[in-house]
Amino acid sequence: MEKSKMILDVNEKPTIAKWIVLAIQHVFAMFGATILVPILVNAGAGETVITIPVALVTSGIGTLIYILCTKGKSPVYLGSSFAFIAPLVAAYAKGGLSGAMTGIMVVGLIYIVFATIIRFAGKNWLDKLLPPVVIGPMIMIIGLGLAPSAISQIGLGGEAQVEWKAILVAVVTFLVTAIVAVRGKGFLKIIPFLVGIVTGYIVSVCVGLVDFTPVAQAAFFSMPQFAIPFLNYAPNFSAILTIAPIALVTMAEHIGDHTSLSNIIGKDLLKEPGLEKTLLGDGIATFVAGLLGGPANTTYGENTSVVGMTKIASVWVIGLAAIFAICLGFLGKFTALVSTIPNPVLGGVSLLLYGFIAVNGLKVLIQNQIDFGKTKNVVVASAMLVLGLGGAAISIVSGDVSVTISGMSLAAIVGILINLFLPEEKEEEVNMTKEEKKEKEEKNQKEEINA
Repeated sequence: MEKSKMILDVNEKPTIAKWIVLAIQHVFAMFGATILVPILVNAGAGETVITIPVALVTSGIGTLIYILCTKGKSPVYLGSSFAFIAPLVAAYAKGGLSGAMTGIMVVGLIYIVFATIIRFAGKNWLDKLLPPVVIGPMIMIIGLGLAPSAISQIGLGGEAQVEWKAILVAVVTFLVTAIVAVRGKGFLKIIPFLVGIVTGYIVSVCVGLVDFTPVAQAAFFSMPQFAIPFLNYAPNFSAILTIAPIALVTMAEHIGDHTSLSNIIGKDLLKEPGLEKTLLGDGIATFVAGLLGGPANTTYGENTSVVGMTKIASVWVIGLAAIFAICLGFLGKFTALVSTIPNPVLGGVSLLLYGFIAVNGLKVLIQNQIDFGKTKNVVVASAMLVLGLGGAAISIVSGDVSVTISGMSLAAIVGILINLFLPEEKEEEVNMTKEEKKEKEEKNQKEEINA
């Protein structure tokens, strides 16, 4: 793998002042998505299932668990997973809080089981199951699938009335972030997202988009509302099948994010520390999140984007960001303050972050030299992209048990199956020129007519 030029490598520690600022930037990068998951889950369920402080705390704890399991060799941040939003709502409808949290814990256990198998049996079988031609489109779907969220945050939805203040804030945030990332000098160049968010926030205050009422009403310190098994609810396994299948999708996302990060930092993280260790860390983190009443954890492409664009790969920075996230869960005033960041600011930054995720998927295909002259590769990628971005869904109902596979889940499963069972083209057909293929098709047509 080609060595990337990092300003700070994985094991290098910045000076105290830079360390704090760089960590804060990672907190801002993960904050919007991490708090959005509980917001969307609660909206879908019609009541509070997961609170924002719990999501922040479990995100930080999960990241520290991951760093411990990988022995500090992988600069990955774990945050709330978007893949579990719909399954969580469905599981809550079936089994209440016990169904939702039990399902998340089982997903964590599935990760741990796969990590154990990989440790003893190797990962060659997993490479065949999830090759680059499947992982690349999967990463693209993750990034492009989040695109509507960014557009909605800005206020550019088709039916929404365009608000000039929102557009102004989003444009300023995006441009400042992009300009600092491209033309910034020295330390300024490695904190483009923080600069963009702060600038966008200041503009938002000036045009009257910030409401400080939640800050005034919030307490300085508050205990997150954890949901503990046997204390707040009794474990219930009725809704497990609604959530458990998503583990396959998030494992593909896990591998995709680590492949992307490996390309960015110039180190193969799937070999060192190894996929078995990264999956183990992700699995234990997700299990603990469910144990505390938080959303499932997943590797965050947003923070991978920050690593790629700033070229700061220090796991010390990631670890401090995790500690900050835990602290934020207990600081009512600060949590309320950060939550007042208007959607257009987050949208302006997300335009860059989500696009960066999608482009990393494209880079996986390019760097692995996926040959799209082979029709099979075209079929795999095209089917995944259309299913993943088109909102396709399949519901399987058996008695009282119902499992819905949609979007990213369906795309991953279909991509895997097509790649495994669709036969390869004959080598001579792959190497044919367009003229030769056309002549062969005409010959076959004539033979069919004569027959």
